[in-house]
Amino acid sequence: MKILITGSSGYVGKSFIEAYKAKYEFCKFSLLNKPLEGLCLDGIDVVLHCAALVHQVKEKPFQEYYNVNVKYPVNLAKEAKKSGVKQFIFISTVSVYGEGKAIVTEETVCNPSTAYGKSKYMAEVELKKLEGDNFVVSIIRPPMVYGANAPGNMGALINLVDRVRIIPLGNIVNERSFVNIKNLLHLIDCVIENGKSGLFLACDDEAVGTSKLIELIAKVLGKKVTLISLPLFKKMLKVIRPSMHESLYGSFQVNDDFTKKELNYKNKIGVEEGIRLMVKGK
Repeated sequence: MKILITGSSGYVGKSFIEAYKAKYEFCKFSLLNKPLEGLCLDGIDVVLHCAALVHQVKEKPFQEYYNVNVKYPVNLAKEAKKSGVKQFIFISTVSVYGEGKAIVTEETVCNPSTAYGKSKYMAEVELKKLEGDNFVVSIIRPPMVYGANAPGNMGALINLVDRVRIIPLGNIVNERSFVNIKNLLHLIDCVIENGKSGLFLACDDEAVGTSKLIELIAKVLGKKVTLISLPLFKKMLKVIRPSMHESLYGSFQVNDDFTKKELNYKNKIGVEEGIRLMVKGK
């Protein structure tokens, strides 16, 4: 099977190519560096669209998110459909759900609050309109992806646990869903093999709270860490960095029961093994 992949230099795209290079034939395409006009899709069976403009420390104008996260994938999908490509897989995000939801499923109403989430949801809506008898659109919504050398907050948390002996994040009773890169890649492969259209959720089998996550990381590192509770720190963080406060103290669980049933899918590894591999860089 021949797969055209965008975002091949990003974490998910690069990891998928490395994991499945013996199974699939890959073609790489950069929507930012090459014009879509004239793109040859002859012989391509699947387009896997991983490229995206994600959250930025300094927020960009919405038009930039729209251009990268909506306009590019929709135009690419139109070209793919015209060229006879069988399946278009769009890597979306749970950010499409917005805030204030403790548990989400495929049926949960989307109300994105960030430019990133809004643009991804807009793309989902437009891509679904292109679906036809001979053109399958598959949408995958992952939460935060973690694993060896993953970008984002997990690396910062590992460094914190490695260097600091007393951490003011104790007694946090919350549950957050993450997805290990190995489980996400396995799900993408399963979506390709099934060739099914629809919406699929990615997550590890267990949600994990902040305090437990730190304890698991410390265990792998062989570090003795003391977790303490500082109400003042919690209150200050909520005012100064509300998004970080929500990530550390709030709950957000993904229920992927439908995805598992629809695809007859099982995750490859559990949470503790995933964290161990992440910390070990494997």
